[in-house]
Amino acid sequence: MDLIEVLPRRLHMFRFRIGQAYLWHDSDSDSYRDRDRDGADLTLIDAGDIEAAPAIEDAVRGLGLDPARIGRIVLTHGHRDHYGAAQELADRHGAEILAHPLDAPVIRGELPVPEPDLLDWERPLYEHGLTVPAAPPTRVDREVADGEVLPFGGGARVVHAPGHTPGSIALHLPRHGVLFTGDTVAEAGEVMLGVFNVDRDRARDTFRRLAALAPRTVCFGHGDPLTEDAAEVMRAAAEATA
Repeated sequence: MDLIEVLPRRLHMFRFRIGQAYLWHDSDSDSYRDRDRDGADLTLIDAGDIEAAPAIEDAVRGLGLDPARIGRIVLTHGHRDHYGAAQELADRHGAEILAHPLDAPVIRGELPVPEPDLLDWERPLYEHGLTVPAAPPTRVDREVADGEVLPFGGGARVVHAPGHTPGSIALHLPRHGVLFTGDTVAEAGEVMLGVFNVDRDRARDTFRRLAALAPRTVCFGHGDPLTEDAAEVMRAAAEATA
């Protein structure tokens, strides 16, 4: 696993063999920090696959932080490379797991993963993605809705982002200009619509809505974060999406 600093002392990315997750660190100066648990000032956005927990914990400690300070794990959607390690980490450190109501039954193992509408060129990529170990049924402690504001990052707004999956979400931190897109948008040498969508038309609409937020930093489910000219790059990519 690679550890990449996105914003100094604030935001780091964990890059796995397939996929990635993010760690947000609130400082004492944040007026909207989590006050539900003493010292719980860390938030994970996604959690990697089922084998990712030890690497995430080691990386957190390498930053001089205690994994016990992880107060929540926000899952952008119900795919194995995004929630595989969530319950192991939550059980060890007392974190709350959050997801959208439409993907929560998949994450809990109550419903199957919805089949994507694959383009021909996506099929080999999809087969490669299935080499990620299957995720176990995972509890969702709290279901979150569009527009809900979570107590980290100065107020993190949940954005329902359907198309990749029915219950995909993005997270927008207006105070910091940060947007987490999940797999709705990707970076593969250029910013593009994410792959493996269950509803490509809805995913395109979501892409345009996310671009309209004009973020300064964009963190994707796959690919390098966008930290320069992010608003313009997102806008142009969304407009060019066919």
